[in-house]
Amino acid sequence: MKTNQPSWTKKELEIYILLLCAKADAKVTEVELNFIKSKVVTTSFDKIYKEFLEDTENQALEKIDDSVQQQDYSPKEITEIKTNMKSVFFADKYMSMKEEYLDRIIDNMLY
Repeated sequence: MKTNQPSWTKKELEIYILLLCAKADAKVTEVELNFIKSKVVTTSFDKIYKEFLEDTENQALEKIDDSVQQQDYSPKEITEIKTNMKSVFFADKYMSMKEEYLDRIIDNMLY
């Protein structure tokens, strides 16, 4: 089943990816949310966060995969996203197995 394909900017897609990273261990912390907010414009965050809260994990992964295919990321942009993902994962000083698994899934989508 295909979800409605969002037409996100690169930054909006990054927000969505980081939100999924924050949720990977089933507990989104204020530290994680504040880190994500610090990287973006508040209006973009609010728009994407609202959409994110309505999606299941499968819908989220499908949206990310579809959106990544529409974007043309440079190696530098991919490195920046990966660095920000790691920062979200390690916000609680620990990377769980679920977070490691999600990291591999998104890594495959980005490359």
